[in-house]
Amino acid sequence: MADKNKNICFSKYEVLEVFVDIEYIMVSLAEIGRYYSLPENNNILAYNAETTKFIDDNGITTKLAIIRKLINSKFDLSLGDDDMDDLERACENIEYWKPPNLG
Repeated sequence: MADKNKNICFSKYEVLEVFVDIEYIMVSLAEIGRYYSLPENNNILAYNAETTKFIDDNGITTKLAIIRKLINSKFDLSLGDDDMDDLERACENIEYWKPPNLG
């Protein structure tokens, strides 16, 4: 890890902005899950549709991109001996979603 990245500082405003967005996303998704877990509402297709609608209608991917950009902006992205910066290195083993093998 680069020395400059050992301590990252955010203003109170930045942290509160991120917290509010994460809280909104987490509580809303939990409420959707709770609603569709009730026996009278237990419909996986409706749950999937409502979750997708929530994500799309509320710009959730945009909110997450803004959070990611804010966090990213605080890092020194100098390359290390492995030709990667600290964020690339932290993410190198993420197993991203891939389309299902329908073959």
